[in-house]
Amino acid sequence: MESTKLNLDIVAFFEVIEKYYGCKTEITEGLFSDFDANLTTWNLSEFQLIRSAYRKNGNRFMFEGDKMYYEISGERIIDFKQPGRHKYEFIEQYSESVFRITKIRFHYKY
Repeated sequence: MESTKLNLDIVAFFEVIEKYYGCKTEITEGLFSDFDANLTTWNLSEFQLIRSAYRKNGNRFMFEGDKMYYEISGERIIDFKQPGRHKYEFIEQYSESVFRITKIRFHYKY
């Protein structure tokens, strides 16, 4: 994805994220190598979103709930999209062949 569009899309997402505060939030995280689904390790977390922010020290986007804290590396994001209503996906690249996909789903009432 072209980096200017990617950056604008991410900023637009964080400009409206406050509407999801208080909502049940699901984060599904997959670690994978070479985009092979057979080599993917998945984790699922559920929490009420309390706040989100950008942490300049370390260039991280964070999501916080009660007893839950999750970060995405701003400098490692290679793709961001909205595959459905109240659903978002980030892909980070950690090495030539290691990636992390973070799928976020908000249970929004409107």
